[in-house]
Amino acid sequence: MPYISSANIACGFHAGDPMWMRQTVSMAEQAGVAIGAHPSLPDLMGFGRREMKIAPEEAKNYVIYQIGALQAFTSAKLLQHVKPHGALYNMGATNEELAVAVAEGIREVNANLILVGLAGSAWIKAGQQIGLRVASEVFADRALNPNGTLVSRGQPGAVICDIDIIVTRSLRMITEGKAIAINGEEIHIQADTICLHGDTPGAVTLAQSLRQRIEAAGIAVVPMSELV
Repeated sequence: MPYISSANIACGFHAGDPMWMRQTVSMAEQAGVAIGAHPSLPDLMGFGRREMKIAPEEAKNYVIYQIGALQAFTSAKLLQHVKPHGALYNMGATNEELAVAVAEGIREVNANLILVGLAGSAWIKAGQQIGLRVASEVFADRALNPNGTLVSRGQPGAVICDIDIIVTRSLRMITEGKAIAINGEEIHIQADTICLHGDTPGAVTLAQSLRQRIEAAGIAVVPMSELV
């Protein structure tokens, strides 16, 4: 928590339970970290990383349910943002109908919530379409395809654990708006917020190093509500 400015907290569908949700929210509040819901497909066994065939209306209601659950554990009964997790995130990045349904669910709970989505994806378009604030997200620890989507975790090199590589590519995405895809191609990308996964090996050390290097470059690390 000391090394981040915004936290994506699981809401029980892919990880977490009422005890862990309360504890994690409390840790974030004590550290002054902005809190966001991290809703998922209902898949505890697969950690929300397996695709499911669901109707847009189902996705909308899954997200409303999870936002409400996490929001109830916050002191202010308010969240900063919502970031879909795992397979739901990847599905919505290319499925506009699904992304719009989820965005509508977010708006139904609170139109002031920020929708966090993959830079350049259907998430950003959907959020803007219905009037939500959006934050274009990039990933410190995940490789990119040439079209800007995330490389599947089943492919070699999909998860990046080397601190120097993570720091170098993150700074370039922030300062230049550019990234190198897994095939070596340079792509343009907008970085409003950078994700570092909590289950990436060495995540705490990575977060600490990344924050130190970002601030050393003269870049302030602030909650995304101050940027979008």
